[in-house]
Amino acid sequence: MSGLRRRVASVRLRGGDGPQVARARRLLDLYLAEAERHGVPFPEIARQVRAGLPALRIAGAELQGQADAPAFSEAACAPGCAFCCILAGEDGGVILEAEARQLHAALAPLAGAPDGRAWSDRACPALDPATRTCRVYEARPMICRTYVSPDADACADVARGLPARGPGVVGAQGTLLAVQSLGRAALEGAAQVPTYALARIAAAAVEGVALDAALGSARHRPRVLEDERTRLAPAD
Repeated sequence: MSGLRRRVASVRLRGGDGPQVARARRLLDLYLAEAERHGVPFPEIARQVRAGLPALRIAGAELQGQADAPAFSEAACAPGCAFCCILAGEDGGVILEAEARQLHAALAPLAGAPDGRAWSDRACPALDPATRTCRVYEARPMICRTYVSPDADACADVARGLPARGPGVVGAQGTLLAVQSLGRAALEGAAQVPTYALARIAAAAVEGVALDAALGSARHRPRVLEDERTRLAPAD
């Protein structure tokens, strides 16, 4: 475990250590130190990092701490708005393995039922086309939990492919990706740390595709995680 902690401390990500990466590095080390104190063996920690459990725990705590921030208290988000559920391209967003598995498990029992694509062909398959609310709200990934907007009209513009100010994810999603990037770099040569396309996992689940096949079809190329992390990284 000490070797993994040294790797986390020494690996360098594209673009260097901005504030978000530096903080993610400290928090991941704290997670690993806690595991070390409890005698968690390396194979189990590698499994947790691969699945994204440290990243989800760290980002989840950050998101909980932001619950009273203006981004949420002044958000225009409301049930049935759903413009944020119109997904970009074939990808729909970066999710981690634990999120992909949880989303698939929640959606699989709904296979064959009308889904969000009956409302808009680019809508998330997790959406209920009648109510335009998420059918698996408790299983939604971090990218959904962190997306907020002060202006519903701006969300509608974004859904139409128009530029708009306001909608976007809060910092916890960037933290999630930074922690996962560090974990991937630290485990290089020992374990693969994949990410997945939200839209493809959701579509596969509601179309009755088994989990392993869904994961295989939705798995990203390695560079996608770093591309998305650097895109969301705050300016120094």
